[in-house]
Amino acid sequence: MTDCIFCKIINGEIPCAKVYEDDRVLAFLDLTQVTPGHTLLIPKKHVTDIFEYDSELAGEVFSRLPKIARAIEEGLPNVKGLNILNNNRAVAYQSVFHSHIHLIPRYQEKEGFQVKFEDHSKEYSQEEFQERARQIHQAIKG
Repeated sequence: MTDCIFCKIINGEIPCAKVYEDDRVLAFLDLTQVTPGHTLLIPKKHVTDIFEYDSELAGEVFSRLPKIARAIEEGLPNVKGLNILNNNRAVAYQSVFHSHIHLIPRYQEKEGFQVKFEDHSKEYSQEEFQERARQIHQAIKG
């Protein structure tokens, strides 16, 4: 893809602070550095989001996560935890449309970054809950 910033990084047209590279993936520091060590893991193959992955690409990308996560923890000794995030499509806050996974080291509970989930379980019945599960299960079975 010619105007994709991550493809340009992969091709060496734009510099990056590389932390890992092999023939399938590239990991580099995010310029925003939500927390120190905030790293992006991207496939070298241009795919827009998770919906374009096949099982082979998923295996190639996601199998590298533990290695990079451990390196962040080891290389940055004050890390107490790690968020791994993957935003898909604009409504889910994806801003660069080349699939990427954020590895965000956590040093303390309150450092300007939060992921909050609200409990909506009282807004639906058990029947609605089970119907959602059935619909997803049916789609998996094909």
